[in-house]
Amino acid sequence: MTDFYASDSSYHGGQWVNLLVDPERSALLKKICTDLSSITLNDRQLCDFELLTTGAFSPLTGFMNRSNYESVLDRMKLQDGTLWPVPICLDISETVARPLEAGQSVVIRDPEGFLLAVMHVEDIWKADKDKEAALLYGTADKSHPGVADLFGNTAAYYIGGSLEVLSLPLHFDFKPLRMTPPEVRGLFRKLGWNRILGFHTVNTIHRPEFEVAIRAMQKSRANLLLLPGVGMTGPGDFDYYTRVRCYRHVIGYFPPESAVMSLLPVSMRMAGPRDWLLQCIIGKNYGCTHFIVGHQHAYSGTSNGALSFYDDDTTRAMVQESAQALGMSIVRFEELVYLPFEDEFFPRDQVAPGTESISLTSLDIRERIRSGRKIPRWATFAEVVAELKKAYPSPSRQGFTVFFTGLSGAGKSTIARVLYAKMLEIGKRPVTLLDGDIVRLNLSNELSFSKEHRDINVRRIGFVASEITKNRGVAICAPIAPYAATRHEIRANIEACGGFIEVHVATPLDVCEKRDRKGMYAKARAGLIKGYTGIDDPYEIPEAPEVRVDTTGKTPDEAAQEILIYLGQKRFI
Repeated sequence: MTDFYASDSSYHGGQWVNLLVDPERSALLKKICTDLSSITLNDRQLCDFELLTTGAFSPLTGFMNRSNYESVLDRMKLQDGTLWPVPICLDISETVARPLEAGQSVVIRDPEGFLLAVMHVEDIWKADKDKEAALLYGTADKSHPGVADLFGNTAAYYIGGSLEVLSLPLHFDFKPLRMTPPEVRGLFRKLGWNRILGFHTVNTIHRPEFEVAIRAMQKSRANLLLLPGVGMTGPGDFDYYTRVRCYRHVIGYFPPESAVMSLLPVSMRMAGPRDWLLQCIIGKNYGCTHFIVGHQHAYSGTSNGALSFYDDDTTRAMVQESAQALGMSIVRFEELVYLPFEDEFFPRDQVAPGTESISLTSLDIRERIRSGRKIPRWATFAEVVAELKKAYPSPSRQGFTVFFTGLSGAGKSTIARVLYAKMLEIGKRPVTLLDGDIVRLNLSNELSFSKEHRDINVRRIGFVASEITKNRGVAICAPIAPYAATRHEIRANIEACGGFIEVHVATPLDVCEKRDRKGMYAKARAGLIKGYTGIDDPYEIPEAPEVRVDTTGKTPDEAAQEILIYLGQKRFI
């Protein structure tokens, strides 16, 4: 078996971990793989796998076993006492976990079935998600994206063990920018750099962030390593292809040979201080001596739309203390605001009372780009705006989905057909009508009407709609779509590439029953049909749809007109 370790005190834990095996060992492992069970990694798991393999997660030698997992949750340390803030676990379903046991080996594959590694299983256990949420995120509030992902997308069991890696995940984009920690360190030696400032971000870099980086370089007397996250990022983020093109433009604004970039396939946990600390460890493994900690770095957003989940001062104090144990220097920066009369950026907490200041965050700029509004020249770089507008055109030029939801008989299909005709009449984009029954006939005819299969049908409609939207078309969807979580998932997927307009056709149940020509409601009330939406299976009413229309006493044309007015107000038409 290949020696995993290369002693080097500049790496976290005192050693660089390389999980790639040599050719001789690789050939042997390939021979035995045909007899082993397989685990297929999803995109989030592939990010962790790649950072484990390249040594960015040194000193970890694989996905955590149970003792390390619990130790990290309880005291932010591995069992051997090494500082480590976030569990790096491989989650699997009960179906996958059932035939496996400690002492076995399993094959690790990518979603296409490509052989990546062999894992030597040490532990399999059922995750205590309530405990993990409380200790890792400090909350069980599912409006926190990390908590939502834990409960909604993380499987029930964890499997831990060491890895022998035969191949890194395949990447076909930005290959010169995908460097391992030893490759980046070799570049530093070639450039003669000894003091390196790490800057991790998953947002586009605009002028305030650029100013933070420049000032941090001056303060630390260091050159810059930009580590943009190109793995699993937060909801609503710009796609990484667009962001990397923007980063390339911004790198050109730094002084010559003072900044380099290496893409980081990281899955953000949005765990506030723990995420901060994990980024510092990754930075150390890439050779950083300093690390930028900015305003609300690695935060998850806000709690209940108002208050941050994490206190900024407490978080940075904890990171500062932990960074000393890492042997790194933290360069702290408050939020910078723009002073128009002085034409410069200044820390918000140092702006004199009465002085006019303006602030546009990355989120503000992202919203302006998506809604087609202008970006002030002081806020970002012309090349960045051009890239963002190319990828995310104004509403009048981007694709969008109109997603009807409501009870059977509410009038969804009829209004959708009217809207479809009106959009064809306008003639600015290709238009596709995805009625629930039509899609079931042509795309999902193998599905039953069970709760699970109805949900699968709605997800398929959402997927097709996202592809249409991505290609600047209009998708008009009219399923029942009774479950809020599924609608939220479809919205997130579509909003990543265009507009999403949810239309709740809020016709009351008694009116829908009177319109029921097939007698389905009557059969459901008589117990002849089970799991019928609105009778013995719930319809979860949308909380904040873009349009809500009750068709009682209203013609389909009038209902469609309300939607067209909204589309006009938002400049989609």
